[in-house]
Amino acid sequence: MYQNKITLTPRDILEKEFKIDTRGYRLKEVDQFLDIVIGDYEQFFEIISSLEKEKADLLAEIMNLKQELRNSRLSAEVANSTSGEVTNVDVIRRLSQLEKMVYGSKATEELEEEKKEEENDN
Repeated sequence: MYQNKITLTPRDILEKEFKIDTRGYRLKEVDQFLDIVIGDYEQFFEIISSLEKEKADLLAEIMNLKQELRNSRLSAEVANSTSGEVTNVDVIRRLSQLEKMVYGSKATEELEEEKKEEENDN
């Protein structure tokens, strides 16, 4: 997939031989080779960074899907727990249970008080 972006292989680097001049290796030849090596390193870093971003996106998507699955299971449990006819009291109980999980106990206490008031009115 990324092979066409990378110029050198590890074997190319290992087996590279420079021509020797009177004062050592030819500087221009060494500089050209190092430019190629630097270009490959830049490509490696770009590839790694794009793969890391893709990985993070996929992990976030997995977390969202897991949360959706939990919510679906909860909804299925609530739907399965009711048998036959659903009354307003059943709906309020289920809503109360869901709010306990989401908001904590304060919101549910208020709902229970409202439910008691409604029952007293009827």
